[in-house]
Amino acid sequence: MAHDPAPPQDRTAAHEVLELERFLPYRLSVLSNHVSQTIANAYAERFGIGITEWRVIAVLGRYPELSANGVADRTAMDKVAVSRAVARLLKRGLVEREMHGSDRRRSVLQLSEAGYRVYDEVVPLALGYERDLLAQLDEGERIMLDRLLTKLDLASRP
Repeated sequence: MAHDPAPPQDRTAAHEVLELERFLPYRLSVLSNHVSQTIANAYAERFGIGITEWRVIAVLGRYPELSANGVADRTAMDKVAVSRAVARLLKRGLVEREMHGSDRRRSVLQLSEAGYRVYDEVVPLALGYERDLLAQLDEGERIMLDRLLTKLDLASRP
């Protein structure tokens, strides 16, 4: 005869409880996913790019001539994910790769004309979404949010 497992509360009673809905890293991750997905919905169907590709395009639009590692560093994304996104963008002609001037072993990335067309269409959508989201806060709250995010970002770095 099979033994019924103990109810969940009996198994967890001896363990410290992690209330995910109140745990800051979890809350920030969920919020980031919601925000990113909402913006992604605006460009995914129209341009056939995902969140990772958009982040690469956004970084190269702001900081042209970065290496793939430079993109990964600026976005805090996994290098493998960035490499795959770059490969997809290169294949679609949205990004170009060139050898870095004096160092022939180092390649740099930049947006192509087609890449800039995507960038120029998505940036206003992203900024509009950000504006709408931040409109939920008054000016003092927006300033405080910026300060708090900066403080937490600095504290989270190794």
